Amino acid sequence: MTLGDKITELRRQNGWSQEALAEKLDISRQSVSKWESNSSVPDLDKIIRLSEIFEISTDYLLKEDWELERTKENASNDNLNNNMQIADSAPSLRTLSETEVSNYISLTIEASKKIAGGVALCIFSPVILFLLYGLAPEHLSEKSAGGIGCAVLLLFVAIGVTILIWNGIRLNKYEYLEKEEFALNDYMKAFVEQKRTDFEDTFRKSIALGTALCIIGVIPLMLSSAFDLEDQIYIWCVSLLLIFVACGVWLFVRAGSINECYNKLLQIDDYTPENKQIGKRISWFPGTYWCLATAIYLGISFSFNNWDRSWIIWPVAGVLFAALYQVLRSIVKTKMK
Repeated sequence: MTLGDKITELRRQNGWSQEALAEKLDISRQSVSKWESNSSVPDLDKIIRLSEIFEISTDYLLKEDWELERTKENASNDNLNNNMQIADSAPSLRTLSETEVSNYISLTIEASKKIAGGVALCIFSPVILFLLYGLAPEHLSEKSAGGIGCAVLLLFVAIGVTILIWNGIRLNKYEYLEKEEFALNDYMKAFVEQKRTDFEDTFRKSIALGTALCIIGVIPLMLSSAFDLEDQIYIWCVSLLLIFVACGVWLFVRAGSINECYNKLLQIDDYTPENKQIGKRISWFPGTYWCLATAIYLGISFSFNNWDRSWIIWPVAGVLFAALYQVLRSIVKTKMK
């Protein structure tokens, strides 16, 4: 029996119409109709709510071979036994609840767009400065262009950093997922694995498109250098490059954040127990590194007033960070053996 068939049967057993069930779930009747026709699947929070309304186990809703007799009181006993088995097999591990997993996934998907926007805004920040310098000979003095451009640059950076800090704080309560070991019961693990599988195609397309945008953005700059065009054209090409890179990075960060969310819950890739131990030992490095990089960027830019060139510090710092981080991980991993 499919999930849609089960919802239909349970609704009829309770004597409710689709409208009545939709009202209890605070959704539209069309959503219930789609569930029952198996044309869409409820989100995890709605499955939890359905189990509460029908007074059954989520096992019955999520597992096709779960028999109806095991609902109601029997289902409660089964859940209790399952939790006891998990506790007996791993008494020191924290078992994540369904609500906990659902809230974390929902928050990550919401925050990923904003975090990606904050990073993209920081990359885009020098564009106005470059464009003003390009227009300076005709409409603005070089001093005015530099002053306005730097002000806009700092404003964009301030907005971007604020977005990153605010959403980072919102996700901080789930920081234990990347530092501590925990357990998921069988159907929650299957649910997260399915969500990750469903997202794989979007993840691959985002990475591919983001990479293509970064490569395409370099083409106008290469052509302007090849044909020795005037400086104004060169400035426009650099601005276009940053716009393309900002869009590409937005795709990287958004898709990467969501994929990382599923990896954390499943404790795979960078979030295996061994990698979590390594992460604890080098958790100081990212914050220290990027604070130092920011100090160097501002120091050089203000000292030499070369905001139109000092932006190169950021891509260099990004590549250097990845290299140093991997070296540091290797050193810590070797010491742990």
